[in-house]
Amino acid sequence: MELRHLRYFCALAEHQGFSRAARALHVSQSAISEQIADLEHEIGVPLLLRSGHKIRLTSHGEIFLAEARKTLAAATVATDMARRSLRGEVGTLRIGFFNGGTGPFFIRLMQDFRKRHPGVRLSLVEMIPPMQEKALIDGELDVGFTRPLDAPYRQFLSVETVSLDPLMAVLPKDHPLAHSPVDLRALASERYVLVARETSSALFDKIIAVCTRTGFSPQIVTTASVWSSVVLLVQAGEGISILPSNIQRSGVNDLAFCPLTQREASIELVAAWHPERENAIQLAFLQLMRELRPQLAADTGPKPRAVR
Repeated sequence: MELRHLRYFCALAEHQGFSRAARALHVSQSAISEQIADLEHEIGVPLLLRSGHKIRLTSHGEIFLAEARKTLAAATVATDMARRSLRGEVGTLRIGFFNGGTGPFFIRLMQDFRKRHPGVRLSLVEMIPPMQEKALIDGELDVGFTRPLDAPYRQFLSVETVSLDPLMAVLPKDHPLAHSPVDLRALASERYVLVARETSSALFDKIIAVCTRTGFSPQIVTTASVWSSVVLLVQAGEGISILPSNIQRSGVNDLAFCPLTQREASIELVAAWHPERENAIQLAFLQLMRELRPQLAADTGPKPRAVR
């Protein structure tokens, strides 16, 4: 049975005659007659009572007509949804993010995308950067907001810089250097608490690189898997830390977040996706991100760039 059989049958019932149905469908009368005969033969139920040029539905035909109309309506909806999906109007977009790596830009982007594309469901998944990279490769995420990618993933994923997040020294408020920009060399003898490399290799490596270029290797007394634990350890007196500037929006009041004077003391927030899995919804999302970025991203470095 094909949808064509159902269309012919519904047209025949609506126009109450083969000739009128044929004219409405722009086909021959014999074509409709053959299709209806095939339909009755296939389902094994008489659908029509024929009397000369007049036809009427059997009781079985009346029941079949109601269900046939539902089927055709469902097929129309399915076709429309498929076309809307192709245009990026419906579907699901799975977005990865990590705590401490997003801020007002991310929130505004989600809000504006929902307004522009109300038929698209945003599925937001919190993942640390290494997990995002694997999820993008495995097709579990469509877009990830993460740190610069580790080497094994750079050849497979497309990456676009969203913003540059300045690094800041996280100090107790009674520290002699608190409340003003700090030259990292003045902190060379401090004990450091850092985010573990297993959690964010890009951040860990960036901090070590900046310290090394400044002329010292930081004395790392402990690491923690998330920035909130790093802050807690600094509050407890374990040492000082270096964290991205958006952490200071977290409402920590008893610590000082001091900008570093080193020009290279910043880290990228990037959007990453798999180029072989691009679709209309994802491309619409990325386009909106590019539109909003000049207004909202705190990018103090070079213009964002796209690489593959």
